[in-house]
Amino acid sequence: MKEIVAIVKPYLAEKVLEALKDSPLEACSVREVKGYGRQKSYLDEYRDSEYSLAFLPKVEITLWVDDLHVEEVIGTVVEIARTGRIGDGKIFVLPVGMGGNDEARMTNDEETR
Repeated sequence: MKEIVAIVKPYLAEKVLEALKDSPLEACSVREVKGYGRQKSYLDEYRDSEYSLAFLPKVEITLWVDDLHVEEVIGTVVEIARTGRIGDGKIFVLPVGMGGNDEARMTNDEETR
């Protein structure tokens, strides 16, 4: 199991989520975030207006995916979110588990192995 964290431009977040609706996801969460990458405080175009802020609005989409489907899901996100301009975002892939494939459920205090 892997955790995929995709940071995308806000106006593309709904399109990414729509494209992922038929993907084999275990879980998904979405958060509004602010930040910057290599563009630092350069002017960026966001919905036809210019921002010169150090922190630009982004959306963080976190996906939990079985190892077999990681490349498929990343490909979908990149296909929709890439505009070719600076500030498109980032994708991080992290291992999931508590020392393996263990999982703790909050609903019934059981650990599954």
